[in-house]
Amino acid sequence: MSRMSQRHHTFDYVELAAPDLLAAKRFYADAFGWTFTDYGPDYTGIHRPGGEGEMGGLNPVRPAGGGLPLVILYSDDLDATLATVRASGGAVTEGPFEFPGGRRFHFSDPFGNELAVWTQA
Repeated sequence: MSRMSQRHHTFDYVELAAPDLLAAKRFYADAFGWTFTDYGPDYTGIHRPGGEGEMGGLNPVRPAGGGLPLVILYSDDLDATLATVRASGGAVTEGPFEFPGGRRFHFSDPFGNELAVWTQA
């Protein structure tokens, strides 16, 4: 996730489906000059231009069929955000769980959009 100054409840990061990480990295490097950080064999972060943190990631677990990216918001207080998402009618679909650098959860809004929210560790 991004290490720049995050703003509470704003878009912060986008994950793209990439069933073949090597092919996806080649495509995005060739097409846009993107560079990456590998976090093991199952996840790759996409560097922001100029090298100031990350702007997104390539995730082989995300289903590629729909072609929809996962928009990730930042929260200063993940547990409070989780409670308000539930109270507002959102359905938590995964987590909260820990990952290197923080915690996050995924949810579906009442209209079927999947989003995620994260906070730093």
